[in-house]
Amino acid sequence: MAVTRRAPLPEKGKVMSVDIVEDPADTKQRKVRSGRKPAGTDVPPLKDPVCGMSVTFRSPNMALYEGTAVYFCSAGCKSKFLANPAKYSIVAGSVREPPALPMKTLVTGTIYTCPMHSQIRQVGPGACPICGMTLEPETPTLDTDENPELKEFRHRFFWTLPLTMIVAVLAMVGHRIPWPNAALESWIELALSLPVVLWAGKPFFERAVQSLIHRSPNMWTLIGLGTSAAFLYSLIATLVPGVFPGSFIVMGRVPVYFEAAAVIISLTLLGQLLELNARSQTSAAIKSLLRLAPKTARRINADETEVDVPLGDVHVGDTLRVRPGEKIPVDGLVLEGSGAVNESMLTGEPLPIMKRAGDKLIGASLNTSGALVMRAERVGSQTLLSSIVQMVTQAQRSKAPMQRMADHVAKYFVVTVVSAAMLTLFGWGFFGPSPSWAYGLINAVCVLIIACPCALGLATPMSIMVATGKAATQGVLFRDAASIENFRKVNTLIVDKTGTLTEGKPRFDRCIATAGHTEDEVLRWAASLDQGSEHPLAEAIVSAARERQLELEKATGFESIAGAGVRGSLGNRQINVGNTALMAQVGVSVDELQSQAEQLRAEGASVMYLSADGKLAGLLAVSDPIKANTVEALAALKAAGIRVIMASGDGLTTATSVAKKLGIDDVHGEVKPADKLALVDKLQHEGRIVAMAGDGINDAPALAKADVGVAMGTGTDVAMNSAQVTLVQGDLRGIAQARLISKETVANMRQNLGFAFLYNSLGVPLAAGVLYPFTGWLLSPMIAALAMSLSSVSVITNALRLRGKHG
Repeated sequence: MAVTRRAPLPEKGKVMSVDIVEDPADTKQRKVRSGRKPAGTDVPPLKDPVCGMSVTFRSPNMALYEGTAVYFCSAGCKSKFLANPAKYSIVAGSVREPPALPMKTLVTGTIYTCPMHSQIRQVGPGACPICGMTLEPETPTLDTDENPELKEFRHRFFWTLPLTMIVAVLAMVGHRIPWPNAALESWIELALSLPVVLWAGKPFFERAVQSLIHRSPNMWTLIGLGTSAAFLYSLIATLVPGVFPGSFIVMGRVPVYFEAAAVIISLTLLGQLLELNARSQTSAAIKSLLRLAPKTARRINADETEVDVPLGDVHVGDTLRVRPGEKIPVDGLVLEGSGAVNESMLTGEPLPIMKRAGDKLIGASLNTSGALVMRAERVGSQTLLSSIVQMVTQAQRSKAPMQRMADHVAKYFVVTVVSAAMLTLFGWGFFGPSPSWAYGLINAVCVLIIACPCALGLATPMSIMVATGKAATQGVLFRDAASIENFRKVNTLIVDKTGTLTEGKPRFDRCIATAGHTEDEVLRWAASLDQGSEHPLAEAIVSAARERQLELEKATGFESIAGAGVRGSLGNRQINVGNTALMAQVGVSVDELQSQAEQLRAEGASVMYLSADGKLAGLLAVSDPIKANTVEALAALKAAGIRVIMASGDGLTTATSVAKKLGIDDVHGEVKPADKLALVDKLQHEGRIVAMAGDGINDAPALAKADVGVAMGTGTDVAMNSAQVTLVQGDLRGIAQARLISKETVANMRQNLGFAFLYNSLGVPLAAGVLYPFTGWLLSPMIAALAMSLSSVSVITNALRLRGKHG
């Protein structure tokens, strides 16, 4: 018979589990056939890296860390390792997974993770071994199946709620009923509360036991201790009341607290129902993104026939037809036709954009008018929609720096609360009024129940989850929680020109040749060399040459010089195309065309010189229009008190001309990648909090160095990978939007943390009875349970308020 055990899914740097099915019969059969021991049984013992005990390959407790299988003596040691793998040395206690182990079937499925401890990842639902919270899907899906735990808790809650209510009523008015025997009321309450505590509360006690086994005390430890203390005391008082001294007897019987145990269980179930429902809403933004993707695409076959195929069957290079009113199935390029495409669901751009042949299309956007024929260029996980979902999910699982303080407090939280409960018990027992120990017990239970470490742990993760999801629908993608927390501090913004302030789609303007050369000759040489470049300026030159039907040559020895230009050979001729810095580097004087170049730059054009065999042959001018929304974006940034600096690889005259039109006073021209990096470093040393916005490969070093790097989603993958924030539409207005999101999110996190600290600071002393000497007032365990259940819900509800902000 096949059995299932836990084992890690191999993913470098991550620790996660999947189900691996083993068939012991297979091992037995191989042993009989070969006459040898099954592989792995004669391997010398290993050492558990946590406790140092000897373990073997057969240990069911196992995790994979950076490609190495690590074995443990117990689930507790494994949990400690999972919580902080870097803390332990795995040299002595690790080994590569032996291939001969009788592992048969790898059963994969949805990965679930803990919202408070993102390092906990496993296949299928369950509870976190560290905090005991319900795990949730790492990436939300559109499955319609209800959360199984939510369904189970609802079932347990409603079936036992009538019993809890009867027990609670008996506890309040039972003393007025003329019972034939004073102990009869206790026996009735016992009978009614048994199914509530033992059946409805079973999941909570299981989690409490697991927290002790894993040596990771959490909320369930407190609930388990509090509920079991109240129930066991009441059980003993009912079964053997004689063990209690006479001072315990009130109205002919030892007081019992079955209603406290039952109500605590029911209210905790209710709190879990509310929390699970609220937590499911935090992923609403990602689910709305997932719903954007169409289910099918219309593929045009080689024989011109058309067929609707599932989206998963679309491959790169396929030709697809998109009719009016249909969604673009995948990322691609328009081949034929034209139409207005609404991309607002992904980019936040409110107006449809006209798309024509050669324009790029974003998968999941809507073709509002016109028929399009497109070529698929990115499918599956490579599409922009998939990238957005992946980036948002990654950001949601990251931890904000602000959470570190809460984590440090939570580390000692449960031990502190248990200590406070013990002090309450003995304080009341020795110094309280009669029946002092009964008072001590019930107040100690209140202390255990009212404390809620989950409110503290959820304070920032819930805000981050809601904010990143909402920001994604506005075309702003944060890489992690730290970038959200830091963006609000930015007071200086460095912007590249091409593709950031301008459209990034340069158009060829003109060509000027020196004596002995023609304009077509200079354009043909430049275009032949630029065929190997991906720079937008090069693309404009190549397109102009092809429009003039010039015959291009194949370049050899092509070399791209970041921030300067390109060089290579055309036949026996050495060609250089670039700025004045490149010309100076190769020893070519540009004085002959200097005045024409300056005039073109003053008009805002980018100028490139071309030299052939060490002599100046001409220049090429390319114009890049300013984005329509750039002026509005810069005005919003200045209004927010942000200093804007332009750093462009173009000539200083060109950069100054564009900056003057935009009202930018601080301009740096002809800067190389190293110069942008140095500028960021200089400003940081001046105490400025610097954001760098760019879209090209040459911007990547500065994006990585800046306090916050902002990549244009219309730019290169290298730039996006180097930045902490990506603006999907490449619209600078997104920077002001991202800063606003950052301010609102941090404010929300502070509110949550403040509430969590205040709640526990006031709740525990109140539960301990600190007001009793002054008011004679004590907190009921039922009120404590209700307050505990609502605390986490309050934090989540406050975080959900962010959904109504940011536009």
